[in-house]
Amino acid sequence: MNVAELHLPAESAYVAVLRMTTAGLAARVDFTLDDIEEVRMAVGEACALVLPGAREDGVLRARFELGAGTIKVTVSADTDDSEGPDLDSFGWQVLAALVDDLAAGHRSGAHYVSFAVTSETA
Repeated sequence: MNVAELHLPAESAYVAVLRMTTAGLAARVDFTLDDIEEVRMAVGEACALVLPGAREDGVLRARFELGAGTIKVTVSADTDDSEGPDLDSFGWQVLAALVDDLAAGHRSGAHYVSFAVTSETA
C-alpha cells in the first residue's frame, strides 16, 4: 500500500487543489472515470465538513492510502472546536451514499473525516 499526504492552508480556495490531486491519485490505481468523479466529490464534501470550524491559521491535511482498486482518504483541518463535523448535514448524507467505512470526529486538535472508496472494477 502506498501513502500520499498533502498539507494546505485551511481555506476553501485550496479545495480545488485537493480535488485535482485526488483525481490524479485515483487514476493511478486504475479507477474508472465514474469512480474518479465519486472520490473527487467525496473529498469535496469531506472538506465542506471540516473547514467551517478550521482555525484561520490552520492546516488542511489529506492522507491517501492507495491499494489495488481502493483509496482510503482522511481529510482533517486544525480547529479549536472540539465538537467535530456536523453529522446531520446534507454533505454527510452525500458522503454516506458515495463511500464505505465512513467516520468523522475530533482528535489531536483537528476535525477529521475518513472514508474508503473501491473501484467498481476491483
